[in-house]
Amino acid sequence: MNIRQAIYATLLFAAAPATAQAQSEPDIAAPVLRASIVVNGDLVRIGDVVDNAGTSARIAIYRAPDLGTTGSLPTAQVLAALRAHQVIGVDTKDIQAISVTRLARTLESKDIELQVAHALEHKGGLGDAANLTLTFDRDVQNLQLDVSNTGAMQLTSARYEPRNGRFDVAFEIANDSVSTPTKLRFTGTAIETVDAAVLTRNLDRGEVVKSADVVVERRPKGEIGGEAASHDHVVGMQARRAVRAGQPLRTADLAKADLVVRDESVTLIFEAPGLFLTIRGKALENGAEGDIVNVINLTSQRTISGVVVGRARVSISAAADTPPAAAAADNSSQLIAPKAE
Repeated sequence: MNIRQAIYATLLFAAAPATAQAQSEPDIAAPVLRASIVVNGDLVRIGDVVDNAGTSARIAIYRAPDLGTTGSLPTAQVLAALRAHQVIGVDTKDIQAISVTRLARTLESKDIELQVAHALEHKGGLGDAANLTLTFDRDVQNLQLDVSNTGAMQLTSARYEPRNGRFDVAFEIANDSVSTPTKLRFTGTAIETVDAAVLTRNLDRGEVVKSADVVVERRPKGEIGGEAASHDHVVGMQARRAVRAGQPLRTADLAKADLVVRDESVTLIFEAPGLFLTIRGKALENGAEGDIVNVINLTSQRTISGVVVGRARVSISAAADTPPAAAAADNSSQLIAPKAE
């Protein structure tokens, strides 16, 4: 071996360990910028904005946007923050800005109000939650919570003062990340309301209520001062007293409409097996359907009692007057007909 060959062999053996070491080391991928990211917490970390962040992934570099919102970060600004932590050679893929969305748990305002209503149900004389009208001291908005608040709204206290209608209700929501639950408190006033039939015009005593005379409105139960009358109940009923337009009707304000009116002619009806008899009469008092009224049998001129069964029609029994057959023989205006089977 000559000197040149010896030198070449020496260099070859010296280089061999370095080459073998280089071949044994794995390739390290370059960090790559992400175009959009989603975070759960209030911090944005290096591992959120780039792939292949290595040991720097847990380092926080930005505050996250507000709960449930999306923000934007210019790429140049992100690269500057990464260089401050020795993260270099980032492949930006020509991205000009990245979007950052922060997840949130949303409680709808209507669901919150319903929870408060259920908390007050049957307290201090209040009725069902569905009939409660709540006025909050502060408008109830949709509530954004951290996604770690996974628990249900648990009632911790509920107070109601019947004298002024004030309420004070508190809830807690369990938090997975910390031992202290999220606390919520709501204050305001609560009243019980009911569906009421409200007059659209003045109603005089004795007038019959028509469908067009009433509308249905939600009214405070205390304003009515009694049992509210439903729309279906009032139509066809008769006012016991004068009632003003805009006033909710109570069941005590109404009575069945008079089908028989004092001093007016009525038809007296007698029914028996195989027999149907009518006789003219005169009412001595008013009466609604099903009422017992006194009438004069114009044939016998006797006062008898009967049951109002229709408009100007009163049903009598055989014992109430002379036998119907005899009465029929004395008055040609009577109608006798076989009873329909």
